Amino acid sequence: MFFDPIYLLFALPGLVLALAASGITRSTFSKYSRVQAASGMTGAEAAYAMLRAEGVHDVTIEQTKGFLSDHYDPTTNTLRLSPDVYGSTSLSAIGVACHEAGHALQKAHQYAPLALRSTLVPATQIGSQLAPIILMVGFLLQTPFLIQAGLILFTAAVIFTLVTLPVEWNASARAKELMVRARIVAPQEQPQAAAVLNAAFMTYVASAVSAVLTLLYYLFRAGVLGNRRDD
Repeated sequence: MFFDPIYLLFALPGLVLALAASGITRSTFSKYSRVQAASGMTGAEAAYAMLRAEGVHDVTIEQTKGFLSDHYDPTTNTLRLSPDVYGSTSLSAIGVACHEAGHALQKAHQYAPLALRSTLVPATQIGSQLAPIILMVGFLLQTPFLIQAGLILFTAAVIFTLVTLPVEWNASARAKELMVRARIVAPQEQPQAAAVLNAAFMTYVASAVSAVLTLLYYLFRAGVLGNRRDD
């Protein structure tokens, strides 16, 4: 069995939500990328200012390639900003940069969910890549061991997406508060910079929903949910 129409019943809602969230994020970023911050700070400068406000001085900030490829690497304590964020003075750039700085503050303050997410990374990488293959082979050959192994691996990947939600929300919450307190943006500018973060958070929600629905499909195919289907 190479295609199961029932899979669409589980996958389609997540796919639609993911496409909508991605479109809203890009649209919101584009909208506020045309609004310049009164402070004149670039994204990189905003990230530095936010970290300094909390007494954190050991984070490396560098430019990376790609559109909205911004991320924080806790293993090297490095904050990498895309070209549209690193050197831009827009409210979009400042919002994204401060969000990533929020992750660096999570590590500095030993935020437990971030540490848990980092611990799950190896299992997630293996699970997301191998689990679908193992499950497909297990279902084709009707091998319980392979099906169970695939379910365990994929469940680890799902847990990662769920743990990511509070991590991302907390990073944005730190950014929304500190960008004003550190005078990176004026109080009246904060809602616009925050709008980019709110839109971006929906992409993580969509990813989590999609992962959970896919796991439910695999559980259904394995006979854990409902009646077991005979191929």
